Amino acid sequence: MDDLSRLADLHGIATTYQPAANTSVVVPPATVAAVLGLIGVRTDTPDEVRAELVRAEGLRAARLLPPVLVGWAGDPPPAALAALPPGTRVRLDAEAQGADDAAGTSAGEDAGAAAASVEWETGPGGALPGGLPLGVHRITATLPDGRTAEATLILAPDRAPAPPGRTHGLLVQLYSLLSERSWGMGDLGDLAALARWAAETHGAGFIQVNPLHAAVPGTPTDPSPYRPSSRRFPDPVHLRIEDVPEYADCPDRGTLDELAARGGELRRQVLEKGALIDRDAVWALKRRALELLYAVPRTPERAAAYARFRAGQGPALDRHAAWCASAAGEEPRERGDFHRWLVWLTDTQLAAAQRAARAAGMSVGIVHDLAVGVHPDGSDALTGPFHARHVSVGAPPDAFNARGQDWGLPPWRPDRLAEAGFAPLRQLLRGVFRYAGALRIDHVMGLFRLWWIPEGSPAAEGTYVTYDGEAMLAVLVLEAHRAGALVIGEDLGTVEPGVRHALARRGVLGTSVLWFERDWEGTGEPLAAGDWRADCLATATTHDLPPSAAKLAGAHVELRDRLGLLTRPVAAERAEDAADTAEWLELLDGLGLETKDEEAAVQALYAFLLRTPARMVGVWLPDAVGDRRPQNLPGTWDQYPNWRLPVADAAGRPLTLEDLAASPRANALLSGVREGGAPRTAPPGARVV
Repeated sequence: MDDLSRLADLHGIATTYQPAANTSVVVPPATVAAVLGLIGVRTDTPDEVRAELVRAEGLRAARLLPPVLVGWAGDPPPAALAALPPGTRVRLDAEAQGADDAAGTSAGEDAGAAAASVEWETGPGGALPGGLPLGVHRITATLPDGRTAEATLILAPDRAPAPPGRTHGLLVQLYSLLSERSWGMGDLGDLAALARWAAETHGAGFIQVNPLHAAVPGTPTDPSPYRPSSRRFPDPVHLRIEDVPEYADCPDRGTLDELAARGGELRRQVLEKGALIDRDAVWALKRRALELLYAVPRTPERAAAYARFRAGQGPALDRHAAWCASAAGEEPRERGDFHRWLVWLTDTQLAAAQRAARAAGMSVGIVHDLAVGVHPDGSDALTGPFHARHVSVGAPPDAFNARGQDWGLPPWRPDRLAEAGFAPLRQLLRGVFRYAGALRIDHVMGLFRLWWIPEGSPAAEGTYVTYDGEAMLAVLVLEAHRAGALVIGEDLGTVEPGVRHALARRGVLGTSVLWFERDWEGTGEPLAAGDWRADCLATATTHDLPPSAAKLAGAHVELRDRLGLLTRPVAAERAEDAADTAEWLELLDGLGLETKDEEAAVQALYAFLLRTPARMVGVWLPDAVGDRRPQNLPGTWDQYPNWRLPVADAAGRPLTLEDLAASPRANALLSGVREGGAPRTAPPGARVV
């Protein structure tokens, strides 16, 4: 192995990778050198490479403990602790926030008696003393010869919380679901109403939504919920203005009524005139209304609650608010509090939506979505030292995209995460789990490695950079445990060997999409229901795939052909897609599931999912009404209205939440799912309020 390869290996940067079994690709040396440079390692000359290699090897040899240690409840102690010589004095300074959970106790047990610090002397095997609190703590080790070392110790429960039995629910892009009260796009009041209807009428246990992270303002704003400004803080565009308590006390009701009327006109433009969802227009109206509400004096109770929120969020909220003010062309010192207040309002309505879902009978509630990264010009990337500059993440070439993918998202630097004891990840997860019954992790493989693409390079000329996957997984499981929330990993596509096993071992559910579930290591035929994994969320489709009606009709092939996205003759695409669909329909027919027409076939797809052992089954909401339009068409930018379409019926007519709740087709599908997949005709559901 040459010096550059050895240096890259020490920093977790791949010099080769395997896109498929028995296939190995060599990463261009220029890419390896460029990625090393992005984390501050000089490689311009052979002498610099050699000097950096000597330095890195020397630091590793001299280090008594790695920066981060991971311990799991019930498992042997971390190997590095076990390797310390007998007689080493170890001091653990416990995380104050972690002292309420003791390793080995069940969730909810009081371990508050755990000491703030514990000292012990290592013996053979380096075992940890019993009763140590779960959490992220500081370890100081003093060897018999007087040398000392410090490290972060993450003590996590054995597994994340498990689903409370078999459950089903809905998957929806919140912006796409407009009610008769919406101001031009779906809001958090609509989310609560959908949850109540789905739970009370159809026994749903969860609602999964798109990321509701803060967006980057622009002209226009990037509509993708997967390129946010901040993943830690939510976006106030989702607020239901009328539900803000200060609304009732605002003296300028005339202006508020005028703004609400204009919001209603935006809604009618989308629902009745075929307009796209205009996030910027919605926010312009809501912002004006919120300016009025911000000026309303708060009650002592509200003021105290806001003060507690600010204190709990710390300097990160101040930095985000200052960035929001700057991005809006405002003076941060004068306007920062307004933006902090918006974050608090949104947080409270998110929590209210979760409470409404649970009160309606949902066993899980709202499943939030954590995007894989952030916008390079957003709050998270520009207000802290943890994101790499001049690089973005994506995916290497594969069978679906011969050129690879560049997602335009700057990655976290693994070295700085470790140096900080993974505090940014802990804070991010703790913030989202505040109002989540479960969390979906987009591209969960990113906990272990990400495909880095240096600025100016094509996506195919990147390389994988490894993260401390065990530490990141331990933080995820720890924070899920504290919140009592489930974790779902989106593990579609190319997955590094061993990752799915590691996730499943720690209670992280996977994602299984019907059209991708085949016996890939054998016949290649559709995977029989009994052979599916149990620890997963099973769905028929996703936001990046065609709705089931479009897939069954082959409409997605025609759409991609019209937009010039096909790389093969359309006839070949049609034939391959039709053969794929026919195989699935044949399997459904063989099980006695009715597929005589489109609506029956969609019901049959979900009836099949219910025959798998999957612990969670998700119904894509547009499937319930026959919508044929994908919410996002990968590979397009302005050729297709990604992230701007309302839910519509089979004829393309946009529907309100009230229309959907009264739809015989939607109620028939969801009633069938509730009853185990038996097709039936159902009366319209209960009125949505």
